[in-house]
Parts: sequence; C-alpha cells; structure tokens
Amino acid sequence: MSHDLSLAQSSAFALARTLMVPVTLFFVDGLYGVLPSEELGDADVTLLHEYDPHEFGPAQ
Repeated sequence: MSHDLSLAQSSAFALARTLMVPVTLFFVDGLYGVLPSEELGDADVTLLHEYDPHEFGPAQ
C-alpha cells in the first residue's frame, strides 16, 4: 500500500509485466494498492486502472 499514486502506478505496471497477468490498481482507506486482478475478487475498493501486460509492446 502506498500514499503516492505515481509509485503505485509504476509498481502496478512492473508487477503486470513480471507476472504476465492483469493487475489492478485500487484505492481504499486513503491508500493505493496493487493486486493481480483475479485475487481482488469482490473487495470493497475503488478500482482505478487495470494493467494488462498483453496490451503493451515489448519491454525496452
């Protein structure tokens, strides 16, 4: 969990590329969090963005 949105976004993108699974960036209780999308389930969080590693080109 992080208070910094840009750090959470970077972490989400990196995690998606590392695990090669969709990852969701969410906001809950004043903090940003990142989890693989399938693990998030029906949690009571505000979804901000889903990072799908297959939508982006090869890592440089």
